[in-house]
Amino acid sequence: MKQVEKMEQLLKESKGQPLDEDLFKKLERVFSRSSDRAGKPIVKWNEIQSWFQKNQVNCPLKETAVHAAKKIPVVPEDVNEKKESENPKMPEGEKGRDISRLEFEARSPTDGAWYDVHTFLSHRFLSSGEIEVYVRYVGFGADEDEWVNSRNAVRERSVALEHSECKKVKVGDLVVCFQERQDQARYYDAHVIQIQRRLHDIRGCRCLFLIRYDHDNAEERVRLSRLCCRPDILVQADNN
Repeated sequence: MKQVEKMEQLLKESKGQPLDEDLFKKLERVFSRSSDRAGKPIVKWNEIQSWFQKNQVNCPLKETAVHAAKKIPVVPEDVNEKKESENPKMPEGEKGRDISRLEFEARSPTDGAWYDVHTFLSHRFLSSGEIEVYVRYVGFGADEDEWVNSRNAVRERSVALEHSECKKVKVGDLVVCFQERQDQARYYDAHVIQIQRRLHDIRGCRCLFLIRYDHDNAEERVRLSRLCCRPDILVQADNN
């Protein structure tokens, strides 16, 4: 229900204007990583797009007291703009770019899984010289805020691939894979160890990727829809 309410809020705010594909992909990640979807199937961005297209045409929403009261942002806010010298996490190669437009993910010290960062709340310097940042995750409340190491547990957000982009994934690549277990469903680092290239059909990419999770060495064959790639992999692929 929370996800429907968020989409209804965004639909109302769009005032009938078409929404772009990037927004649907952001919503896909927000919904799939939310705590109330643990163990449930992944929400796909094109399914979200279809919902908006149908409701924009057939079911325009009326303003209600409930919707008017709920002015929560649907999409993760950009990282708060700060001076470069004050920002505890500046990814390699990002000097000179507008840091406020970047999106980040952080690895939780609780379960080792990666979650999208909604905002950086604070930072502190440890006696070891390391820097920790206090983060709030997308889809989670203040009670789930955590301190994470800025050097090895914060990075630019991983990105999902279109079906036509599957060839950008190579053996040996670091990816983020949606691991589904009976009692949990979370995103973990993994490495691609084998790829079975297959012809695509009307459903899209049918290739199979054998991956090995970094945190428990478990191996699994997955479809492209379960994977998110690191931005540097996409840059390398585009340059080749």
